[in-house]
Amino acid sequence: MAQAFIYDHVRTPRGRGKSDGALHEVSSLGLAATVLRAIKDRSDLDTKFVDDVVLGCVDPVGEAGGNIARAAALTADYGDHVPGVQINRFCASGLDAVNFAAAQVMAGQHELTIGGGVESMSRVGLGASGGAWPVDPAIAIKSYFMPQGVSADLIATKYGFSRDDVDAYAVQSQQRAANAWTKGYFKHSIAPVRDVNGITLLDRDEHMRPSTDMQSLAALKPSFAMMGEQGGFDAVAIDAHPEVEKIRHVHHAGNSSGIVDGAAAVLIGSAEAGSAAGLKPRGKIRAFANIGSEPAMMLTGPVDVTKKVLARAGMTLADIDLFEVNEAFAAVVLRYLQAFELDAEKVNVNGGAIAMGHPLGATGAMLLGAALDELERIGKATALVTLCIGAGMGTATIIERV
Repeated sequence: MAQAFIYDHVRTPRGRGKSDGALHEVSSLGLAATVLRAIKDRSDLDTKFVDDVVLGCVDPVGEAGGNIARAAALTADYGDHVPGVQINRFCASGLDAVNFAAAQVMAGQHELTIGGGVESMSRVGLGASGGAWPVDPAIAIKSYFMPQGVSADLIATKYGFSRDDVDAYAVQSQQRAANAWTKGYFKHSIAPVRDVNGITLLDRDEHMRPSTDMQSLAALKPSFAMMGEQGGFDAVAIDAHPEVEKIRHVHHAGNSSGIVDGAAAVLIGSAEAGSAAGLKPRGKIRAFANIGSEPAMMLTGPVDVTKKVLARAGMTLADIDLFEVNEAFAAVVLRYLQAFELDAEKVNVNGGAIAMGHPLGATGAMLLGAALDELERIGKATALVTLCIGAGMGTATIIERV
C-alpha cells in the first residue's frame, strides 16, 4: 500500500456564524475557493497534478449544494480535468474528506489529492438540509433521538462532571487559543478571506473571547434545560440510561462549540507525485478509522474510535504525542480525558472549538492541520485527531510528522 504524505494545509479564520459576522457576505463557494486557491498558490502547484478534491459539507443545500467541491475547484482556477466530490459524515466530514483523499492515494488509484471542508453557518444555517433522524419515528424512537446538547448533559451527568468542571474546561480553551494566537502559532496556516476588491474581511478567528472567566460563565443559564425538561428529552435520556435518575444541565453557549463560518484544505499525495510537483512532505497519514457508537449517548464516539484506530495502527496511547479532540461540548473532551486517564497537557494544547468555533464540515481538516503545525513547533512525532458525530459515531486519524 502506498504512503499518503501531507504536503501542506491551510484554513480560513473562523468568522462568527451570524448575520453580523465578518464572513457573512462570503458564500460557501467563496470560502471553499479561498483555501483551494491558497493551497495552490503557496506551493506554486500546477493543478495538472491534482487528481481529486474531496470536501466535507454538513448542510449541502442552497449555495452549498450541487457538489461544492467541483464548483470550488473551477472557481479557484484549477484545471478542468480536476474533479470534486462532497461528503457528509456530520461533524467529522472535514476529517473524513482528508481520509477519503488519503485513501485514494494509499490505494494507488490517485497520486495527488486535496481533502478538506467548508461550512457557512451564517448563510446556510445549522440543520438546513433536514433529515429523517430527528423527525421520523421509525428511527427517532429506536435510536433515542435527543438534541446533542441534551446528550452532552447526559454525558456530564453519567460521568460526574459538574458545572464548574465544564466551565473550567471552557476557560482553559479560551486561554490556550488566545495564547496560540498571541504567539503566532496559527499565522502560517491562515488564508485571509478577502472581498471582490481584495480588501481583507478577516484574518483572525473572530469567535474567541479571551477575557472569559469562571465568573462570566457562571452568569449564563443552561442552554438545554428547557428542551430537556419541557420538551421531554430528559425522559428519553433516562429511558436510554435508567441508571441516571435526573439529568443535570450544565452546558451553555460558553462551554459548547461556537457556530462559525470557515473552510480548510489539506494537500495529500504519494512520494512520487510530491517529487514530480516539487513538493516537500511535512507529514503522513499513519491510520484512520470510523466507528458507530451508542446513538443516545451519541458524543462518546471518540473514545470508541480511538481504541479502533490505535489497534489498526499497532500503536498504544503512549505512542501518541498530541491529541486533538473536537470540543463540541466540554463534557466530550472531559470524558475522553477520563476514559484514557490522559495528561491534559497533551490534549487540545492550543484551544479548540469552544474558543474558536466549529464550522461543521471543515473542523476535522482544521484540527488535523493544527496538530501537524504543533508537532513541527515542538519537535514531536505523532498526533491523533478525533471528533464526535451526530447519531452516535466517531472518526479518528493518526498522523506522523516527516
